[in-house]
Amino acid sequence: MRFSNSEMLQAMSDTGMIPVFNHVDIEVAKGVLDASYKAGIRVFEFTNRATNSLEVFKELYDYAGKYSDLVMGIGTIFTTDVASDFIDAGADFIVSPALIPELAVFCNSKEIFYVPGCATMSEIFQAKKLGATLVKAFPGNVVGSAFVAAAKSVYPELHIMPTGGVEPTVENLKEWFDAGVYCVGMGSQLFKKDWIKNQQYDLLQNKIAETLQVIKSIR
Repeated sequence: MRFSNSEMLQAMSDTGMIPVFNHVDIEVAKGVLDASYKAGIRVFEFTNRATNSLEVFKELYDYAGKYSDLVMGIGTIFTTDVASDFIDAGADFIVSPALIPELAVFCNSKEIFYVPGCATMSEIFQAKKLGATLVKAFPGNVVGSAFVAAAKSVYPELHIMPTGGVEPTVENLKEWFDAGVYCVGMGSQLFKKDWIKNQQYDLLQNKIAETLQVIKSIR
């Protein structure tokens, strides 16, 4: 294990934002990873959304080894078998769009940091019982910042990360952080299709750096 749970949580808190990204081309994934790191990102979530995601992740994780302080996990995980494959490939943490009890138990047994997706207070309650210290409020655009504020009023010690519907704007980020989020996950709003297609990683780097600065200024 490269990082302890507390070290990963601290890295998530320090930057306040986790990029959520997937691509079938390893060279594109490397370009995005480099741009993200140069912009200040220290926690990166690749997602299991393509048929070759495991192969790309394996190579990307090895490539990321040059960044000794970069925490790299895998998202969109639903089963223990798939989780096991990505853990073997080096994943530092596992993220699910849903709360999956058997996956939580499995990750606990492997001492792997698990982040379940939750959209109700009942799911948050179950996630806490299963040992989660960070939950993913998902879909963020559906549950909204009011859900986060309500959950924090009941479980003030729980860390919440919304993903989906988080935008790299002062207004949107202020709304989420005022509600009490620990950090935010950001995907399509950050990774503009044209930038990725045209490999304009300098524009991506500038946008990520700008977003991190906004988060820093509003906290």
